[in-house]
Amino acid sequence: MTVRRLSAVDAQTYWMSASVPSDQFLLYAFDGPVADLDRALRVVRDRAQQCADLGVCIEDTEFWRYPVWAPREAGADQIVVHQLADATWQGCLSAVAGLVGEQVDPRVQTWRLHVFPAVEGLLPEAGAGSVAVLQICHALGDGIRASALAAHLFGRVGDVPALTAHRGRAAALPLRAFGAGRAYRRLVRDTDAGMVPPQAVPRPALRSNARPAGACHLRSVVCARERFGGATVTVGALAAISAALAGHLRELGEDPAQLGAEVPMAKAGPRLSYNHFGNVGVGLYPDRELSSRVRSIAADLHQRRRRATHPAMAAEAAALAAVPAPLLRWGVGKFNPEARSPTVTGNTVVSSVNRGAKDLSFGDAQVVLTTGFPGLSPMMGVTHGVHGIGDTVAVSVHAADSAIGDIDAYLERLERELR
Repeated sequence: MTVRRLSAVDAQTYWMSASVPSDQFLLYAFDGPVADLDRALRVVRDRAQQCADLGVCIEDTEFWRYPVWAPREAGADQIVVHQLADATWQGCLSAVAGLVGEQVDPRVQTWRLHVFPAVEGLLPEAGAGSVAVLQICHALGDGIRASALAAHLFGRVGDVPALTAHRGRAAALPLRAFGAGRAYRRLVRDTDAGMVPPQAVPRPALRSNARPAGACHLRSVVCARERFGGATVTVGALAAISAALAGHLRELGEDPAQLGAEVPMAKAGPRLSYNHFGNVGVGLYPDRELSSRVRSIAADLHQRRRRATHPAMAAEAAALAAVPAPLLRWGVGKFNPEARSPTVTGNTVVSSVNRGAKDLSFGDAQVVLTTGFPGLSPMMGVTHGVHGIGDTVAVSVHAADSAIGDIDAYLERLERELR
């Protein structure tokens, strides 16, 4: 296998994980206990060994150079079977919450698969089943790419998103920086002329932005895709989260009138990095009635997409790709996780990924639902995941006591809005 260096964005993601843990946890639930667990695990391990992207670790030994993806055979040590004392669906989610504090060391392994072979009450119609959770280093992929890697493990045939453009060299930085500056000035002119939507306005920080402290909880609400009607799943989920979170924050004494969400959005153009997305801010308009709220949220997302396609964004990405490793490493080292800000991009994160058809299996069991739990950070104590597979959508909550208070009270509100 050819040794490849990490792109600037992926190296930045890796270095930042030392201050803000960022492993992704992709959960897949299957419709029955696996009859022959050992055989099912062998199949998963064989599929991992057939995928070059799952056979790597990060080698970061020289300060003056970028880390590299080094070959590392996918092995049995990357699959862990858990026997739950509380073998219920919520007991499983509580066990996954406990795993969040045990991040992988990507210098040793970039992913780990956690298997819960017998879990009760996944869905009313499914009864007992099995659950597998892919824990993956964020530098190895964004939500779309990580989902494709997980799908490969569970039998989907298809390519994993790969890089489609050559990374920049440090010698190109002055020219690219000049081009980025010129493109930014054009962006300012186009914005002032009304040709490009303005940048999203920052929101006042609320209780949901509290630094995570106390117990952290995972919850999930499962519903049919048809529940979202004419809206996209992402917009419909944002509208439901808006009403639920605003009501909950009011009970905690907050004013959610300017409530907003930070939404990861795929970048336009060729994939320069395994992490090919940017976070955008959208309003949630909690004081508007439902149909108006849905239209306003959809309009905000459309504006963010329009702005993201401006040439200035591509020029900025090209300049970052050419930043020398020591300079970027120095910049990441200046991040202060203790710093607080009175304003934020959003009062919660809402990450939405369509994970495709219900064509995945684990042993002789078929997938029934999938979900995920975006990580918390010093300025984000409540996050949401929206994940669909087939016609089933799961809306998840990851929250710390310091930010959410009574998690079950919030979940009841969210269930009412979704159902």
